[in-house]
Amino acid sequence: MQVILLERIAKLGQMGDEVRVRDGYARNFLLPNGKALRATADNRAKFEGQRTQLEARNLETKAEAQKLADKINGQLVVIIRQAGETGQLYGSVSTRDIAEALDQAGFTVARQQIVLNTPIKTIGLHEIPVALHPEIEVKVSANVARSAAEAERQAKGEDLTVRAEDVAFETFDPDAAEGSAPAAEDEASAEKPKKKKAKDDSEA
Repeated sequence: MQVILLERIAKLGQMGDEVRVRDGYARNFLLPNGKALRATADNRAKFEGQRTQLEARNLETKAEAQKLADKINGQLVVIIRQAGETGQLYGSVSTRDIAEALDQAGFTVARQQIVLNTPIKTIGLHEIPVALHPEIEVKVSANVARSAAEAERQAKGEDLTVRAEDVAFETFDPDAAEGSAPAAEDEASAEKPKKKKAKDDSEA
């Protein structure tokens, strides 16, 4: 579908550009969210008539976004989740969770503005881009931990994840395995004198 962009869209173009996009992307995102118009003769005329207003609105929203960007950039939020010994979460952290954590910290950000390509599935410090405006993007960090105490340790740089092979190694007791061999040897050596004594008795 050919559309006219009403604002800058990353990887697509600037306001006023006519671009071709997938029909589903246009119908499900661009058109219903007021980010584009179908590229028809009527809509071209409509856009030109509203261009000045659209540009003024863009400057206004950009200025507001910049104020928020100055406050939120580099912010760290703590998200407590249950996880296994290797740090794998029992579930995941989504854009909704991050938006709620930012809201609790006093920053209103829509979940759609959080750029999270895949959900977070491990504990640790995760840097996440936040698109506050088509032209303004900041980064926040999510400290995902099993407890507040662990979050503090992670914030200081400590790695609390344990590799799966380390867990397997810890469950294997080499001393116990080595101790079983001498025990078997002692038992075998104890049998030898008995057999020799039985032979001596028969010769007598």
